[in-house]
Amino acid sequence: QLQLVESGGGLVQPGGSLRLACAASRFTLNTYAIGWFRQAPGKEREGVSCILGSGGRTNYADSVKGRFTISRDNAKNTVYLQMNSLKPEDTAVYYCAAIFTVRTMCNIIPQGYAYWGQGTQVTVSS
Repeated sequence: QLQLVESGGGLVQPGGSLRLACAASRFTLNTYAIGWFRQAPGKEREGVSCILGSGGRTNYADSVKGRFTISRDNAKNTVYLQMNSLKPEDTAVYYCAAIFTVRTMCNIIPQGYAYWGQGTQVTVSS
């Protein structure tokens, strides 16, 4: 069974930074797209960013463009989400997810992903 484990969440002040990690096991990233999603209390899960395992093409939600950067380290089988200039509205549980794909672009629609991690809490507050 394919597994994803998120880490790196925590409490940070507005304007601060965090780096989330998504460690994959029992599969390799090369033929999978990895997405980051978040869900705040009382809200639907929304897409944040995604990256293709092959070629590294990325996609971002408008709300995080210029502030968040997704990257991958295939040797470590890990995808990262660097989050800078954090705002209180970024507060949510962040999830990573995976889907096998041969496409040349990834999407950030939650229904498009088959495998999910357990999530890590990010709280932006002074």
